[in-house]
Amino acid sequence: MAFIAARLMSWGAAFGEEGMVKDMAQSRPMPEIMELDLSDLRMALTAGWRDLLRAPLFGVFFASVYVLGGWMILWAMTAKGQIWWTIIAGAGFPILGPFIACGFYEVSRRLEMGERLDWPGVLGVIFRQKDRQIPTMAAIIVVFFLFWNFLAHMVFALFLGQATLTNITSSPEVFLTREGLMMLAFGTVVGAAFAGVLFAMTVVSLPLLLDRDVDFITAIIASWTLVVANPIVMLVWGGLIAAALFVAMLPGFLGLFLVLPLFGHASWHLYRRALE
Repeated sequence: MAFIAARLMSWGAAFGEEGMVKDMAQSRPMPEIMELDLSDLRMALTAGWRDLLRAPLFGVFFASVYVLGGWMILWAMTAKGQIWWTIIAGAGFPILGPFIACGFYEVSRRLEMGERLDWPGVLGVIFRQKDRQIPTMAAIIVVFFLFWNFLAHMVFALFLGQATLTNITSSPEVFLTREGLMMLAFGTVVGAAFAGVLFAMTVVSLPLLLDRDVDFITAIIASWTLVVANPIVMLVWGGLIAAALFVAMLPGFLGLFLVLPLFGHASWHLYRRALE
């Protein structure tokens, strides 16, 4: 953990916030990490479903950003055959993702506290996050995205660089070759590792940043510590999210209207259970 903390502090310096981070880290103690079991996941999903039913329009609104984005990417890949365009479109999601997530968290927080649930209030809270630590988390996620995109190109070149130049959009059978299958297997392992690290850094750090006045380094360390302290539960939680998102994208991304609000609200309730 000392190494992780040191590395995160160096990231804070890179973003020009080292002095602020040091002051905030000294004045705000690390949240207490709780022990979780699988029943907590069931509780979070039940509470998330309840919030979804109580505020369905907010769920549809925030999820529509991803559904529309998915349609745009699919259109670029099929109608235009311009895969490079998907990189530009995909880069917007790591930037918008934390703010969209904060929308679900704020709705659940207001429902939990019995506060008024209105559009100006919820959107105002999300807008004010631009002056707090959420943009820094978005920048970190963008760095992960860009590095993974670079690494994906390297993996493609490593396994298929010597193959005959092929348009994989119109000739997907290239993936069924020996080199193509090896590339898919290796890329899946590397991608899963990247996703696991990002999941560990953000699983409770984003709701923590919305809920409390802490710096992003404290939030990331708290999130990482939670995953280390509850590896099985967090592995199951990450697997549920990944599987649900995969299934939700199959029917033209329409399943995201259900899955994103459900897990967005549930993540808030799991955060409330995970950190004292």
